[in-house]
Amino acid sequence: MGSTEDLDYPQIIMQYSNGFLVSKVMFTACELGVFDLLLESGKPLSSDAIASRLGASTMGMERLLNACVGLKLLAVEMTQEEALYRNTEISNIYLTKSSPKSQYHIMMYYSNTVYLCWQYLADAVREGRNQYEKVFGISSKDPFGAMYRSDEEMLKFMAGQNSVWSICGRDVLAAFDLSPFTQIYDLGGGGGALARECVSLYPNSTVTIYDLPKVVQVAKEQFVSPEEHQITFHEGDFFNDSIPEAELYILSKILHDWDDDKCKQLLVKVYKACKPGGGVLLVESLLNEDKSGPVETQLYSMNMLVQTEGKERTAAEYSKLLEAAGFGVIQVKRTGKLYDAVLGRK
Repeated sequence: MGSTEDLDYPQIIMQYSNGFLVSKVMFTACELGVFDLLLESGKPLSSDAIASRLGASTMGMERLLNACVGLKLLAVEMTQEEALYRNTEISNIYLTKSSPKSQYHIMMYYSNTVYLCWQYLADAVREGRNQYEKVFGISSKDPFGAMYRSDEEMLKFMAGQNSVWSICGRDVLAAFDLSPFTQIYDLGGGGGALARECVSLYPNSTVTIYDLPKVVQVAKEQFVSPEEHQITFHEGDFFNDSIPEAELYILSKILHDWDDDKCKQLLVKVYKACKPGGGVLLVESLLNEDKSGPVETQLYSMNMLVQTEGKERTAAEYSKLLEAAGFGVIQVKRTGKLYDAVLGRK
Protein backbone atom coordinates (compact mmCIF):
# COMPACT_ATOMS: atom_id res chain seq x y z
CA MET A 1 0.00 0.00 0.00
CA GLY A 2 1.34 3.42 -0.98
CA SER A 3 1.67 6.39 1.31
CA THR A 4 -1.02 9.06 1.52
CA GLU A 5 1.15 11.15 -0.80
CA ASP A 6 0.48 8.59 -3.54
CA LEU A 7 -3.29 9.18 -3.40
CA ASP A 8 -4.84 11.54 -5.90
CA TYR A 9 -7.42 13.06 -3.59
CA PRO A 10 -9.09 15.30 -6.19
CA GLN A 11 -9.46 12.28 -8.50
CA ILE A 12 -10.97 10.18 -5.68
CA ILE A 13 -13.45 12.92 -4.79
CA MET A 14 -14.49 13.30 -8.42
CA GLN A 15 -14.98 9.54 -8.78
CA TYR A 16 -17.21 9.53 -5.72
CA SER A 17 -19.22 12.52 -6.87
CA ASN A 18 -19.68 10.96 -10.31
CA GLY A 19 -21.00 7.71 -8.84
CA PHE A 20 -24.66 8.64 -9.30
CA LEU A 21 -23.97 9.47 -12.96
CA VAL A 22 -22.56 5.98 -13.50
CA SER A 23 -25.60 4.21 -12.08
CA LYS A 24 -28.04 6.44 -13.95
CA VAL A 25 -26.34 5.67 -17.28
CA MET A 26 -26.76 1.95 -16.62
CA PHE A 27 -30.37 2.36 -15.44
CA THR A 28 -31.25 4.44 -18.51
CA ALA A 29 -29.73 1.99 -20.99
CA CYS A 30 -31.74 -0.78 -19.30
CA GLU A 31 -34.94 1.23 -19.28
CA LEU A 32 -34.64 2.18 -22.96
CA GLY A 33 -33.95 -1.43 -23.93
CA VAL A 34 -30.45 -0.96 -25.37
CA PHE A 35 -29.07 -4.29 -24.11
CA ASP A 36 -32.19 -6.24 -25.09
CA LEU A 37 -32.11 -4.83 -28.62
CA LEU A 38 -28.45 -5.68 -29.12
CA LEU A 39 -29.00 -9.21 -27.83
CA GLU A 40 -32.00 -9.76 -30.09
CA SER A 41 -30.25 -8.31 -33.16
CA GLY A 42 -27.50 -10.90 -33.00
CA LYS A 43 -25.09 -8.43 -34.61
CA PRO A 44 -23.48 -5.06 -33.77
CA LEU A 45 -25.58 -2.00 -34.60
CA SER A 46 -24.84 1.65 -35.26
CA SER A 47 -26.05 4.42 -33.00
CA ASP A 48 -28.42 5.55 -35.78
CA ALA A 49 -30.00 2.09 -35.99
CA ILE A 50 -30.31 1.76 -32.21
CA ALA A 51 -31.80 5.24 -31.85
CA SER A 52 -34.29 4.60 -34.64
CA ARG A 53 -35.49 1.27 -33.26
CA LEU A 54 -35.81 2.59 -29.70
CA GLY A 55 -37.43 5.91 -30.62
CA ALA A 56 -34.60 8.08 -29.32
CA SER A 57 -32.54 10.96 -30.69
CA THR A 58 -29.37 9.95 -32.51
CA MET A 59 -27.32 12.52 -30.62
CA GLY A 60 -28.56 11.43 -27.20
CA MET A 61 -28.25 7.73 -27.99
CA GLU A 62 -24.69 8.07 -29.28
CA ARG A 63 -23.62 9.72 -26.02
CA LEU A 64 -25.38 7.05 -23.95
CA LEU A 65 -23.77 4.25 -25.96
CA ASN A 66 -20.30 5.77 -25.64
CA ALA A 67 -20.77 6.16 -21.87
CA CYS A 68 -21.74 2.47 -21.72
CA VAL A 69 -18.57 1.61 -23.64
CA GLY A 70 -16.55 3.53 -21.06
CA LEU A 71 -18.28 1.55 -18.31
CA LYS A 72 -17.49 -1.74 -20.10
CA LEU A 73 -21.20 -2.45 -20.56
CA LEU A 74 -20.86 -2.20 -24.34
CA ALA A 75 -18.04 -2.71 -26.81
CA VAL A 76 -17.54 -0.67 -29.98
CA GLU A 77 -15.81 -1.52 -33.26
CA MET A 78 -14.97 1.09 -35.84
CA THR A 79 -15.59 0.41 -39.53
CA GLN A 80 -14.79 2.76 -42.40
CA GLU A 81 -18.40 3.95 -42.40
CA GLU A 82 -19.48 4.03 -38.75
CA ALA A 83 -19.13 2.82 -35.16
CA LEU A 84 -20.90 -0.44 -34.36
CA TYR A 85 -21.95 -1.34 -30.81
CA ARG A 86 -22.47 -4.73 -29.16
CA ASN A 87 -23.10 -6.06 -25.67
CA THR A 88 -20.29 -7.25 -23.45
CA GLU A 89 -20.59 -10.50 -21.53
CA ILE A 90 -21.60 -8.67 -18.35
CA SER A 91 -24.52 -6.90 -20.02
CA ASN A 92 -25.71 -10.06 -21.79
CA ILE A 93 -25.79 -11.98 -18.50
CA TYR A 94 -27.03 -9.36 -16.05
CA LEU A 95 -28.71 -6.50 -17.94
CA THR A 96 -30.91 -8.19 -20.55
CA LYS A 97 -34.44 -9.08 -19.47
CA SER A 98 -34.33 -12.62 -20.86
CA SER A 99 -31.23 -13.80 -19.00
CA PRO A 100 -31.82 -16.21 -16.05
CA LYS A 101 -29.49 -13.98 -14.03
CA SER A 102 -31.00 -10.70 -15.20
CA GLN A 103 -30.82 -7.78 -12.77
CA TYR A 104 -33.06 -5.63 -14.95
CA HIS A 105 -35.95 -5.53 -12.49
CA ILE A 106 -33.87 -4.50 -9.48
CA MET A 107 -32.29 -1.81 -11.68
CA MET A 108 -35.73 -0.42 -12.48
CA TYR A 109 -36.75 -0.51 -8.84
CA TYR A 110 -33.61 1.40 -7.87
CA SER A 111 -34.08 3.89 -10.69
CA ASN A 112 -37.76 4.65 -10.12
CA THR A 113 -38.11 4.26 -6.34
CA VAL A 114 -34.83 4.14 -4.43
CA TYR A 115 -33.30 7.00 -6.42
CA LEU A 116 -36.24 9.25 -5.58
CA CYS A 117 -35.92 8.53 -1.86
CA TRP A 118 -32.19 9.24 -1.88
CA GLN A 119 -32.83 12.78 -3.05
CA TYR A 120 -33.96 13.39 0.55
CA LEU A 121 -31.01 11.69 2.25
CA ALA A 122 -30.06 14.87 4.14
CA ASP A 123 -33.61 15.08 5.52
CA ALA A 124 -33.47 11.40 6.51
CA VAL A 125 -30.24 12.01 8.42
CA ARG A 126 -31.69 15.08 10.16
CA GLU A 127 -35.00 13.42 11.02
CA GLY A 128 -33.90 9.81 11.55
CA ARG A 129 -36.77 8.38 9.51
CA ASN A 130 -37.65 7.23 6.02
CA GLN A 131 -38.72 9.70 3.37
CA TYR A 132 -41.80 8.13 1.75
CA GLU A 133 -44.01 10.98 2.90
CA LYS A 134 -42.00 13.57 0.97
CA VAL A 135 -41.47 11.36 -2.08
CA PHE A 136 -44.81 9.62 -2.49
CA GLY A 137 -47.16 11.31 -0.02
CA ILE A 138 -47.50 8.06 1.96
CA SER A 139 -47.05 7.78 5.74
CA SER A 140 -43.49 7.00 6.78
CA LYS A 141 -44.95 4.72 9.50
CA ASP A 142 -45.97 2.12 6.89
CA PRO A 143 -42.83 1.27 4.84
CA PHE A 144 -44.37 -1.68 3.01
CA GLY A 145 -47.58 0.22 2.34
CA ALA A 146 -45.31 2.63 0.48
CA MET A 147 -43.32 -0.09 -1.29
CA TYR A 148 -46.57 -1.81 -2.32
CA ARG A 149 -48.38 1.45 -3.09
CA SER A 150 -49.70 0.05 -6.38
CA ASP A 151 -49.90 -3.36 -8.04
CA GLU A 152 -47.27 -2.19 -10.52
CA GLU A 153 -44.85 -1.14 -7.78
CA MET A 154 -45.39 -4.35 -5.84
CA LEU A 155 -44.71 -6.43 -8.94
CA LYS A 156 -41.58 -4.39 -9.65
CA PHE A 157 -40.31 -4.85 -6.09
CA MET A 158 -40.99 -8.60 -6.09
CA ALA A 159 -39.34 -9.08 -9.47
CA GLY A 160 -36.36 -7.08 -8.25
CA GLN A 161 -35.95 -9.25 -5.15
CA ASN A 162 -36.24 -12.38 -7.28
CA SER A 163 -33.44 -11.16 -9.51
CA VAL A 164 -31.18 -10.66 -6.48
CA TRP A 165 -31.75 -14.22 -5.24
CA SER A 166 -31.14 -15.61 -8.71
CA ILE A 167 -27.46 -14.71 -8.24
CA CYS A 168 -27.09 -14.67 -4.42
CA GLY A 169 -29.57 -17.27 -3.16
CA ARG A 170 -27.47 -20.40 -3.43
CA ASP A 171 -24.53 -18.80 -1.58
CA VAL A 172 -26.52 -18.12 1.57
CA LEU A 173 -28.48 -21.38 1.50
CA ALA A 174 -25.28 -23.41 1.15
CA ALA A 175 -23.49 -21.52 3.93
CA PHE A 176 -24.77 -24.19 6.35
CA ASP A 177 -25.96 -27.74 5.73
CA LEU A 178 -29.73 -27.28 5.90
CA SER A 179 -30.56 -30.80 4.71
CA PRO A 180 -31.75 -31.94 8.20
CA PHE A 181 -34.56 -29.36 7.94
CA THR A 182 -37.30 -30.64 5.66
CA GLN A 183 -40.20 -28.41 6.73
CA ILE A 184 -39.22 -24.80 6.04
CA TYR A 185 -41.10 -21.50 6.24
CA ASP A 186 -39.76 -18.54 4.25
CA LEU A 187 -41.15 -15.51 6.09
CA GLY A 188 -41.65 -12.63 3.65
CA GLY A 189 -40.62 -14.94 0.80
CA GLY A 190 -42.25 -12.74 -1.85
CA GLY A 191 -41.84 -13.99 -5.39
CA GLY A 192 -40.33 -17.32 -4.37
CA ALA A 193 -36.85 -17.14 -5.90
CA LEU A 194 -35.13 -18.07 -2.63
CA ALA A 195 -37.66 -20.85 -2.00
CA ARG A 196 -36.93 -22.21 -5.48
CA GLU A 197 -33.18 -22.19 -4.80
CA CYS A 198 -33.82 -23.94 -1.48
CA VAL A 199 -35.80 -26.88 -2.88
CA SER A 200 -33.28 -27.19 -5.69
CA LEU A 201 -30.37 -27.39 -3.25
CA TYR A 202 -32.28 -29.52 -0.71
CA PRO A 203 -34.64 -31.71 -2.76
CA ASN A 204 -36.12 -33.41 0.33
CA SER A 205 -37.40 -30.11 1.68
CA THR A 206 -40.68 -28.29 1.27
CA VAL A 207 -40.84 -24.51 1.58
CA THR A 208 -43.91 -22.50 2.54
CA ILE A 209 -43.82 -18.83 1.57
CA TYR A 210 -45.52 -16.78 4.30
CA ASP A 211 -46.43 -13.33 3.05
CA LEU A 212 -49.23 -10.78 2.81
CA PRO A 213 -52.32 -11.97 0.89
CA LYS A 214 -51.78 -9.58 -2.02
CA VAL A 215 -48.13 -10.63 -2.29
CA VAL A 216 -49.08 -14.32 -2.29
CA GLN A 217 -51.66 -13.69 -5.01
CA VAL A 218 -49.09 -12.00 -7.27
CA ALA A 219 -46.50 -14.72 -6.52
CA LYS A 220 -48.95 -17.43 -7.59
CA GLU A 221 -49.99 -15.55 -10.73
CA GLN A 222 -46.58 -14.30 -11.86
CA PHE A 223 -43.69 -16.20 -10.31
CA VAL A 224 -44.40 -19.68 -8.91
CA SER A 225 -45.94 -22.36 -11.13
CA PRO A 226 -48.55 -24.77 -9.63
CA GLU A 227 -46.27 -27.58 -10.87
CA GLU A 228 -43.66 -26.55 -8.27
CA HIS A 229 -45.21 -28.85 -5.66
CA GLN A 230 -42.47 -28.39 -3.05
CA ILE A 231 -43.39 -24.71 -2.72
CA THR A 232 -46.62 -23.77 -0.96
CA PHE A 233 -48.08 -20.55 0.42
CA HIS A 234 -49.47 -19.19 3.67
CA GLU A 235 -51.27 -15.83 3.66
CA GLY A 236 -50.87 -13.55 6.62
CA ASP A 237 -49.00 -10.79 8.44
CA PHE A 238 -46.37 -12.52 10.54
CA PHE A 239 -46.20 -9.61 12.98
CA ASN A 240 -49.93 -9.76 13.76
CA ASP A 241 -51.01 -13.30 12.82
CA SER A 242 -49.89 -16.67 14.15
CA ILE A 243 -46.81 -18.41 12.76
CA PRO A 244 -47.29 -22.16 12.09
CA GLU A 245 -44.91 -24.78 13.46
CA ALA A 246 -41.90 -25.66 11.28
CA GLU A 247 -38.35 -27.00 11.53
CA LEU A 248 -36.61 -24.00 9.98
CA TYR A 249 -37.62 -20.40 9.38
CA ILE A 250 -35.81 -18.29 6.80
CA LEU A 251 -35.80 -14.53 7.31
CA SER A 252 -34.04 -13.11 4.25
CA LYS A 253 -33.57 -9.36 4.33
CA ILE A 254 -36.41 -9.05 6.85
CA LEU A 255 -34.82 -7.93 10.11
CA HIS A 256 -32.88 -5.11 8.46
CA ASP A 257 -36.22 -3.43 7.72
CA TRP A 258 -37.09 -2.99 11.41
CA ASP A 259 -35.80 -1.55 14.67
CA ASP A 260 -34.53 -3.81 17.46
CA ASP A 261 -37.84 -3.97 19.34
CA LYS A 262 -39.75 -5.08 16.26
CA CYS A 263 -37.04 -7.65 15.45
CA LYS A 264 -37.23 -9.08 18.98
CA GLN A 265 -41.03 -9.26 18.73
CA LEU A 266 -40.81 -11.29 15.52
CA LEU A 267 -37.99 -13.56 16.68
CA VAL A 268 -39.85 -14.42 19.91
CA LYS A 269 -42.86 -15.50 17.81
CA VAL A 270 -40.59 -17.58 15.58
CA TYR A 271 -38.91 -19.20 18.58
CA LYS A 272 -42.25 -20.19 20.12
CA ALA A 273 -43.45 -21.70 16.82
CA CYS A 274 -40.18 -23.49 16.05
CA LYS A 275 -39.96 -27.24 16.65
CA PRO A 276 -37.38 -28.37 19.24
CA GLY A 277 -34.07 -28.89 17.44
CA GLY A 278 -35.18 -26.53 14.69
CA GLY A 279 -33.78 -23.14 13.86
CA VAL A 280 -33.91 -19.80 12.12
CA LEU A 281 -31.69 -18.69 9.24
CA LEU A 282 -31.07 -14.95 8.96
CA VAL A 283 -29.91 -13.77 5.55
CA GLU A 284 -28.46 -10.29 5.80
CA SER A 285 -25.53 -8.18 4.67
CA LEU A 286 -23.27 -8.08 7.73
CA LEU A 287 -21.27 -5.07 8.87
CA ASN A 288 -17.79 -5.54 10.28
CA GLU A 289 -17.85 -5.58 14.07
CA ASP A 290 -16.29 -2.09 14.17
CA LYS A 291 -18.70 -1.00 11.38
CA SER A 292 -15.74 0.05 9.21
CA GLY A 293 -17.19 -1.80 6.22
CA PRO A 294 -17.96 -3.39 3.87
CA VAL A 295 -18.84 -0.21 2.03
CA GLU A 296 -21.74 -1.91 0.21
CA THR A 297 -23.31 -2.78 3.56
CA GLN A 298 -22.73 0.72 4.89
CA LEU A 299 -24.56 2.08 1.84
CA TYR A 300 -27.38 -0.47 2.32
CA SER A 301 -27.72 0.84 5.87
CA MET A 302 -28.13 4.36 4.52
CA ASN A 303 -30.80 2.97 2.22
CA MET A 304 -32.58 1.45 5.22
CA LEU A 305 -32.63 4.94 6.69
CA VAL A 306 -34.35 6.53 3.68
CA GLN A 307 -36.71 3.59 3.01
CA THR A 308 -37.48 1.60 6.17
CA GLU A 309 -37.45 1.66 9.98
CA GLY A 310 -34.34 -0.52 10.20
CA LYS A 311 -30.60 -0.72 9.62
CA GLU A 312 -27.82 -3.14 8.72
CA ARG A 313 -26.15 -4.82 11.70
CA THR A 314 -23.04 -6.69 12.78
CA ALA A 315 -23.00 -10.44 13.40
CA ALA A 316 -22.81 -9.74 17.15
CA GLU A 317 -25.90 -7.53 16.97
CA TYR A 318 -27.91 -10.22 15.18
CA SER A 319 -26.63 -12.84 17.62
CA LYS A 320 -27.79 -10.67 20.53
CA LEU A 321 -31.27 -10.41 18.99
CA LEU A 322 -31.43 -14.18 18.52
CA GLU A 323 -30.24 -14.85 22.08
CA ALA A 324 -32.83 -12.44 23.49
CA ALA A 325 -35.53 -14.46 21.72
CA GLY A 326 -34.22 -17.76 23.17
CA PHE A 327 -32.13 -19.13 20.31
CA GLY A 328 -28.73 -20.65 21.09
CA VAL A 329 -25.80 -22.33 19.29
CA ILE A 330 -25.57 -19.36 16.95
CA GLN A 331 -23.30 -19.72 13.92
CA VAL A 332 -22.21 -17.03 11.47
CA LYS A 333 -20.96 -17.57 7.93
CA ARG A 334 -19.69 -14.75 5.74
CA THR A 335 -20.08 -15.80 2.13
CA GLY A 336 -17.75 -13.22 0.63
CA LYS A 337 -20.68 -12.09 -1.53
CA LEU A 338 -23.41 -9.50 -0.99
CA TYR A 339 -25.31 -11.43 1.69
CA ASP A 340 -24.25 -13.52 4.67
CA ALA A 341 -25.93 -16.13 6.87
CA VAL A 342 -26.60 -16.45 10.59
CA LEU A 343 -28.11 -19.69 11.97
CA GLY A 344 -29.69 -19.90 15.42
CA ARG A 345 -30.89 -23.20 16.91
CA LYS A 346 -33.67 -23.95 19.38
